[in-house]
Amino acid sequence: MKKLYKNLPAFLFAGFLAVMMILFLVLPKLKTSSTEKRNLAQAPELTYDKLLSGEFRDSFEKYVSDQLPGRNFWVGLAAYYSVAIGNNGANGIYMGSDGYLINDPQDMRELDFNMGIIDEFAENTDVPCTVLIAPSTGYICSDKLPALHLPYEDDEYFSGFGDILTHADFCDVRDAFKKAYSDGHQIYYKTDHHWTACGAYIAYCQLGEKLGYTPHKESDYEITSYPGFYGTTYSGSGLWLNPSDDIEIWDNHANDKSVKTAITVDGKTTEQDDMFYYAHLDEDDKYPVYLDGNNPITVITNSKADSDKKLLVVKDSFAHSLVPFLADHYAEIVMVDLRYYTEKPVSQLISEEKIDQVLFVYSIDNLGIDDRISFLE
Repeated sequence: MKKLYKNLPAFLFAGFLAVMMILFLVLPKLKTSSTEKRNLAQAPELTYDKLLSGEFRDSFEKYVSDQLPGRNFWVGLAAYYSVAIGNNGANGIYMGSDGYLINDPQDMRELDFNMGIIDEFAENTDVPCTVLIAPSTGYICSDKLPALHLPYEDDEYFSGFGDILTHADFCDVRDAFKKAYSDGHQIYYKTDHHWTACGAYIAYCQLGEKLGYTPHKESDYEITSYPGFYGTTYSGSGLWLNPSDDIEIWDNHANDKSVKTAITVDGKTTEQDDMFYYAHLDEDDKYPVYLDGNNPITVITNSKADSDKKLLVVKDSFAHSLVPFLADHYAEIVMVDLRYYTEKPVSQLISEEKIDQVLFVYSIDNLGIDDRISFLE
């Protein structure tokens, strides 16, 4: 009996492995993970070349990891264990206070180079260019960070932008964001890296002086809040017990019958009479409710805009919740995402569309690692 008790842990572990193996074999394989918001690895094809090169081994390990029975539980357990032993931010995401999940400081290896490309583009075009860079969440919401964290050097980077941008106008939103945040406004989502609709509205107000329009008052919008939004930082953290965010739609009903959105992907264009794609609110990823998410080129027209100007927005996904505010002031807005857009040079697009102004909208985190801006011409 004593020997049985001595070997009991080994028997239990062996039994656990057997149960996990059986479950792995009999359970259906999932194609996507709703919590991690990504496609899961599927069974790899076994060929002689892949076996010899080691590709099959690597793919099979990824397949087993992604299809592990109870994967969400094990990922979450590992994440909370890391936090418990003081290794907060092990997945590149800090577990902050008040439910905030914040990306750690990102690699800025491409930042100065990309800003130089933007300034060179502004120098070579006759159209006035404005640049708006969203600060990092950790910089604005620094009081939510854990006691031990890497430094967020946004002030140093932003101070250098003035030296680089000699041909483009720079819209610095740091002070406005800090004031709004200190006044109790939620500028960034707690479970996502994007700014909220409120943060986008503050950026829109700051842009008014640079682009030459008078911003609407907050009271001009009907604000509707939708619960259950889990964003990218939640998906990458494994901290599944964090509460969800609310995602807001700020709708100026003066545009209800005048605004049209056209999205072109692979030469095919789809249109709708709205800037908000409400069907996405029923999906795991709700952020594409703003202008249907990432697409190569999106055109928004407003027949009742307060000017006949055309604006080109070269952007990352931070622009998606900002552009609906800008649409009040432009007869046409053309949005281009250089990560997907390959149709023609941007300079040619400016000429053909008779663009009056160009606006660059990026988060500092994305701009620091983006390798597609070099294709700007």
